[in-house]
Amino acid sequence: MEYIIIIISAVFVNNIVLAQFLGICPFLGVSKKVNTAVGMSAAVTFVMALATLVTYLLQGLLVRWHIEFMQTVCFILVIAGLVQMVEIILKKISPSLYQALGIFLPLITTNCVVLGVAIQVVTNEYDFINNVGTANPSMMNLPQAVVFAVATALGYSLAMILFSGIREQLELSKIPKAFKGVPIALITAGILAMAFMGFSGLV
Repeated sequence: MEYIIIIISAVFVNNIVLAQFLGICPFLGVSKKVNTAVGMSAAVTFVMALATLVTYLLQGLLVRWHIEFMQTVCFILVIAGLVQMVEIILKKISPSLYQALGIFLPLITTNCVVLGVAIQVVTNEYDFINNVGTANPSMMNLPQAVVFAVATALGYSLAMILFSGIREQLELSKIPKAFKGVPIALITAGILAMAFMGFSGLV
């Protein structure tokens, strides 16, 4: 049951983009076309799941060695390494998607969504999980951490794909000149965020 709560909470109630407002830069920058948004979402999902797995295990070592103050630096290095791996894979498998993502692919390294999830997992952000006997009693266990990371990535993907679909439709609509481009995108993002507030009573 707790896994279902984690998934619903991460995808709908506490959507990382529309409720917590993390990762706004790629959310606005890569959401002009649905296929680009899908590619970016897949890359972020892969990086986020692996990064959470590695940083969870790394946190145990940092706590054991009493160097928790190095947490952010270590986590960023792990994420940067994983992003490089994704870049190499995409360049070989799908050069067109690699070109379409452009500068936003290396920006996953500094995407606060990935780092934010890694830090949330190892802190006491989620009081409905209490694992006594671990290095940090308020930490999720490893399966919960991975489920949370994947669910958060799915929430990110949902927001990206919905937003990009709406933006594609807006390109075909008659919009006042003053609202074209970024203004209408920001208004749409705000309305989408308010719509997601309707899920706040689910858990």
